[in-house]
Amino acid sequence: MTFKSSVLYAARIFFSRPGAERSNGKRSLIGAMACIGISLVPLVAVLVISQGMIDGITGRMIGLSSQDLQVRVSSYSEEIESLENMEAFSERLADVNGVLEVIPEMQGMALAAGNGIRTGATVRAMHKNIFSDVKSFSSLFKVVEGTVSLEGERDAVLCEKIAQSLGVHAGDKVSLISINKIGETMVPKMREFNVEGIVSSGYQELDALWVFIPLETGYDFLSIKSSQFIFGLVTEDPFAPSLMSIKAGVSRNIRGMDSYPAVEQSRVYTWNELNAAEYENFASTKILLLLIMLLIVLVASVNISSALVMVVMERRREIAILKSMGASEEGIKMSFILVGFAAGAGGTLIGIPLGLLAAVNINPLINIMEKMVNICAKFVYLIGRGELESFSSVKLLDPAYYLQDIPVSVPFGHLLLITAGTLVLSLVVSIIPAAKAGREKPLDTLRKM
Repeated sequence: MTFKSSVLYAARIFFSRPGAERSNGKRSLIGAMACIGISLVPLVAVLVISQGMIDGITGRMIGLSSQDLQVRVSSYSEEIESLENMEAFSERLADVNGVLEVIPEMQGMALAAGNGIRTGATVRAMHKNIFSDVKSFSSLFKVVEGTVSLEGERDAVLCEKIAQSLGVHAGDKVSLISINKIGETMVPKMREFNVEGIVSSGYQELDALWVFIPLETGYDFLSIKSSQFIFGLVTEDPFAPSLMSIKAGVSRNIRGMDSYPAVEQSRVYTWNELNAAEYENFASTKILLLLIMLLIVLVASVNISSALVMVVMERRREIAILKSMGASEEGIKMSFILVGFAAGAGGTLIGIPLGLLAAVNINPLINIMEKMVNICAKFVYLIGRGELESFSSVKLLDPAYYLQDIPVSVPFGHLLLITAGTLVLSLVVSIIPAAKAGREKPLDTLRKM
């Protein structure tokens, strides 16, 4: 029995002749194919959504907080004694091969007060044009209210969460209270700022406490000795292998090995060193979700084996006739393996496009589900409480822990791996019923006819 004959017999099993009555085995095969397709939909959707979520959060952590590389300088170093020294050190770092841009920052803690409400704040003193000149800031920050101007000495830009906590809006005043050390005495220092604008990165866990002020004002308002001095370095690609060589070049520079004086108590970090815990947490969560989805696919693939067992039982007469006419055991096996493979391939062709369709439209789907959940929740709340004034809307994706809008990132390599894995799994589960079909004894079957 040739391979072509095996393919033709497999096609006869899988595709019924026009007008032929559909058998229970054929129905089982279609059901198994549907199960494979249905199980792949959540797998593909979870893969695409989790990848987009991780890419979105990681991109914000790198572009808005740590940058690709980060140099931290001690507050006792002469490189940060004045704004001029800080600018000169930035130019020095910019000379390192591979560094495209240097973002100097003075960061300190303060107490923010507005409308009688107080909360802790992370004050980030940066260049006045940071929101327009730095690509990551202009693209990843969304202006919620006002403008992102830091032109004035008393101008401030607040992130959305802290603005909501203080109950302030663009055009309002906010007071910042820092602690300055004079000798052995801790002296509070208060300054009132104009809220020029309110921004959001879409990820509140990152920017919940950020308040931006001009770098010049930071030197005057924040305590130099208790502040952090950070130089963010932008490279071509934070995920490129060359990042480590650029880090080595920066390290040589600050250690005084490139004709520059050494900078005491300074160190350079990569973005993944600074965000190792968060990044590992995202990666492990994604792997756990994918393992659960893969188990669903594995269970669904068992249906192919069950369907083939039923098909073999129904086709025992045909198998006996074929073997009595000279069909080989291996040829019969190959036919049923091809049937199982075709069922897996059909399920893959159904499941992966549907999964991609769901993932690409995940934001509208979440909005629709959120509205439906809130309608039901309001109805239940109204029956239980008799009023809706104290009802708070349900958020399926809390912006305090997730991105407000999930970016779609399609990992085509992973999709190819899922496709290949599903097809191989379909072949594997088809082996046992196919072997049983190949071992059918024609004489025993024909005697019972």
